[in-house]
Amino acid sequence: MSTLAKKNEIIYFFLLVILLSIPFFVLGAFIDLTKYIPIKLPISALALLCPMLAAIILTKKDRKIALFKRVFDYKKITNYYWYIPIFLLIPMLMCLTFFMMKWLQIPLPKFEIKLSDAFVLVILFFIGAIGEELGWTVYATDVLQRKQGFLKTALIIGVVWAVWHIIPYWQAHRTFNWIFWQCIGTVALRIIMVWLYDKTGQSVFATIICHTTINLSEFYFPNYGSQYDPFYFGITLILTAVIISFFSFSREPLKAKWQPKTD
Repeated sequence: MSTLAKKNEIIYFFLLVILLSIPFFVLGAFIDLTKYIPIKLPISALALLCPMLAAIILTKKDRKIALFKRVFDYKKITNYYWYIPIFLLIPMLMCLTFFMMKWLQIPLPKFEIKLSDAFVLVILFFIGAIGEELGWTVYATDVLQRKQGFLKTALIIGVVWAVWHIIPYWQAHRTFNWIFWQCIGTVALRIIMVWLYDKTGQSVFATIICHTTINLSEFYFPNYGSQYDPFYFGITLILTAVIISFFSFSREPLKAKWQPKTD
C-alpha cells in the first residue's frame, strides 16, 4: 500500500460514511417519525448502519470475515475488572447527572423503568452499536492509531462522529443549545470509548457494550429522555474525559491488531 493511500484511507472512510448517510438524511427531511415513537428518533437515525457499510466496502474481501468476528471479541478482555466501567461507567455518570439536576432543583418527573421496554431497547441499541462501532472503532480507530496516539485519534473520530449526528438531532426537533452540548459530550464520549478500547486489549465488544449503555442511559432518563439535558451530562463527560486523558495521554501510537487491508 502506498504512503498516499495510507494517508487518505481514513479520509475515504469518513467521506463514504457521509455519502452513504445522505439518503437517510434526505428521507428524514420528508418523514417525521418522532410524533409516533416515544423515544423520538428520526428516520435519519437509520444512518447508524453507514459506518459499518463503509468499513465493509473499504475492507478487502479476505478481511471481511475478520471484521465481523470483532463484534464478540470479549476474550481480549483478560482483566475482568474492566467489565465494571464497560457496563457501569456511563449509567453511573447519567445517575450523577440526575442527582446534580435534582440538587440544582431542576424539576424532573418520577424515574420509572419498564422492564418490557428495556429488553427491546437493549436489543435495538446493541444492534445499532454494532452498526456504528464496526466503523468508528474497528476501521477508523485502528487506522488512525497506526500513526496517532490515543488522544488525537479519539478527538478526530469524536469530532466527525459529533458532526455526523447534527442532522438527525435537528430532525428530532432539538434546539441549537441542545445540539451544541450534545456534540461536545459526543466528543468526550469518544475519548472514553477509545480509552476503554485500548485498555481492554482493543476489544470492540467493549465499545459496543459501552455504546449500548450510552443510548440506553439517555433514553431512560425520565420520560424516555424528554428531560435529558446534554449540558449537565456533558459536564460529567468532559470531567471524566479530562481525567482519563491526563492519566492515559501518550505520544506513542498504539499498534493496531487488525488491519482493514493486506499489503
